[in-house]
Amino acid sequence: MDSQQILDLYDWQEGLCFRHPARGTQETAHIKTIRPPAGGLQDVRACAECVLQIEDAKERAAARGGETYRPGRLSGASDAS
Repeated sequence: MDSQQILDLYDWQEGLCFRHPARGTQETAHIKTIRPPAGGLQDVRACAECVLQIEDAKERAAARGGETYRPGRLSGASDAS
């Protein structure tokens, strides 16, 4: 899959990238929901650059573990645990 095909697997909305908050509001994808120690739930969002970096790391980890890489699944059932 090329980069655009991977990005197309995500729903994009305006938000702050967790790695680049100083860039301000930009198109981001939801990648995780966390439960901070202060309570409540917090959505973690990432810009396209970060989504591709995370997907690349996920693909390399799958290859090392002999697993099948499936792009587009950064947020999943393990969220908020």
